[in-house]
Amino acid sequence: MNLLLIGSGGREHALASAIAQSPLLSKLFIAPGNPGTAECGENVSLNVSDHAAVLAFCRAQKIEFVVVGPEGPLVAGLADDLRAGGIKVFGHGKLAAQLEGSKAFTKAICDAANIPTAAYRRFNDAAAAKVYIRQQGAPIVIKYDGLAAGKGVVVATSVDEALSAIDDMFAGQFGSAEVVVEECMEGEEVSFFALANGEQVLALAAAQDHKRVGDGDVGPNTGGMGAYSPAPVFTAALEAEVMERIIRPTAKAMAAKGMPCSGVLFAGLMLTKEGPKLIEYNARFGDPECQVLMLRLKSDILPILLACADGKLDSVKPEWNADPALTVVMAAKGYPGEPQKGTIISNVAEASAMPGVKVFHAGTATKDGKLVANGGRVLNITATGKTVRQARENAYAAVDAIQWPEGFCRRDIAWRALQS
Repeated sequence: MNLLLIGSGGREHALASAIAQSPLLSKLFIAPGNPGTAECGENVSLNVSDHAAVLAFCRAQKIEFVVVGPEGPLVAGLADDLRAGGIKVFGHGKLAAQLEGSKAFTKAICDAANIPTAAYRRFNDAAAAKVYIRQQGAPIVIKYDGLAAGKGVVVATSVDEALSAIDDMFAGQFGSAEVVVEECMEGEEVSFFALANGEQVLALAAAQDHKRVGDGDVGPNTGGMGAYSPAPVFTAALEAEVMERIIRPTAKAMAAKGMPCSGVLFAGLMLTKEGPKLIEYNARFGDPECQVLMLRLKSDILPILLACADGKLDSVKPEWNADPALTVVMAAKGYPGEPQKGTIISNVAEASAMPGVKVFHAGTATKDGKLVANGGRVLNITATGKTVRQARENAYAAVDAIQWPEGFCRRDIAWRALQS
């Protein structure tokens, strides 16, 4: 079949790499793609915010299936418009994508379905939010209600830091201001992935991400500086509990509201003393978690995505490699603030050819025949190994082989797994 993959980041390169291996695939198009995805299929210059243009492209190229990678097009309703045009899609409709598009919406779903999550209040008035913060004290968590590219969460360790975050968000840092203020839960964070179509759900796998920019989990939050899978702390018993107490109730509640899911439920979890609790939902595969999941997936990904789109999740059972996978994000200096763009990157092909290594492109471009940085998170150096330690050694050996003085990375990815 002819397939169109929407997106341009590391997640999409990982998905493209997996999809390209499927015997069901005839032709893969990626819009807009990046230099890495060009090795998996044909990049196309397509304005994905122009839904009519995307639909016209699908008809012209006889696209039978569209996979939507990032959250923006899902929240904007691209999947709805393609389905209305008769195109099969993997990805939530606009209403279901509110699970990521609005923190307040997800909290309301948790309340209605008795899903364990942090205590919270929502505010559209800065003064009222500040009164509540002073009453609650710190640590406390401030979340911008809408999409913020993984940067709209501040875990404030002092009241002053929390009040400053309120000022930033209500000053239009991310757009119109509504915030959720919630208790700071304690425990280990885990990213858990499942698929859902209506009330049907299918567990996939878990990973652990590293959100802070610096070693030792210091500095501001980012979109993710590295990840590894499986997460040793996330046992089979915990997975079963999460499916029954969080994932299934969410799918059921959304279906009951007439907002059925049809895609990924990415549950950010906190493993507290009281059990796993939902931090937040994302409505797509994680980035950089997708990169490690795709290296571990033994099964053909395409039948799994099709089963989700067709409402036949009970017909597939993904198989996973037991060997761990780990990814290190190489970012441009300045990230998560204003990154340095246009700097030249060398030796990526040589690094990707190292044993057990795959380099996924995230924010790259080509200029005058050279690979250059074109974003904040630029490369995902991903590797497997018989142990987490070996996977990490393989990944960092590849990092060190890449020549990019203007890039940086964390050097402690998977420290939790190696401490346990």
